[in-house]
Amino acid sequence: MARVFSTNFTTVLNSDVIRYFFLIELNLNNDYYFTSYPSDIPYNGNIYISDGGVFEVDSPRFSSVVDREAYKIVLTDIDNTMSTEFSAGVIGAPIKVMVGLIDSNNQPLLSAGDIVEIYSGFVDKPEISIDWETKYASIEGTSPMSDLDRINLTMVSKDGMDSINTNDTSFDSIYEDSETILKWGKV
Repeated sequence: MARVFSTNFTTVLNSDVIRYFFLIELNLNNDYYFTSYPSDIPYNGNIYISDGGVFEVDSPRFSSVVDREAYKIVLTDIDNTMSTEFSAGVIGAPIKVMVGLIDSNNQPLLSAGDIVEIYSGFVDKPEISIDWETKYASIEGTSPMSDLDRINLTMVSKDGMDSINTNDTSFDSIYEDSETILKWGKV
C-alpha cells in the first residue's frame, strides 16, 4: 500500500529548498512532547513544545542488510527533568519521532498526510553527559534487530514448565538428571 501525501507536502518536496522539523514523543514516567520547530506545535491532540531543548535527532537510515544500528535523540537537560526521569528508570519506555515539512510561508504542514513517522521504538540506553557549557540527555532507542541478541532460557523440566503454565503437561515425562546423547547429521 503506497502512502498518500497531501498536495502541499508534495509541493514542498518538489521545491528547491526543503525545510523540516521533528516531533518527538517520549512516554517515559511522564509523557513529553518536543519539537525542533521554533514555536510550539499542536498535533494529534498534544502540544509539542519548542523549548524542550531538542539538540540532535538521528536521520532515518535505510539499510539493505540486517544490522544493529540504534536510533539516537539528544536533548539539553538544564532543568534536570531528564536526569530525574532516567534515575526513576526509563529503559523499555516508548519513543516516537516524526518529521514534518515547512511550506514557503514558513508554516508547518500539520495535516495527517503531512507528518511522517521516521522512528518508533523503545529506550535502550539513556545517559546524561555534561560539558563545560551545558548538560545533555542522550536517549538511544532500540534497533529493530536488538532482539537478535536476546537469550531466552527455558528449563526443560516439569518444574520449568510449571513456572510458565501449570496446566501444561508436555514436560511431565522428562526426568531430571537424565542424559540422552543424540547423533546429529549423517551417521
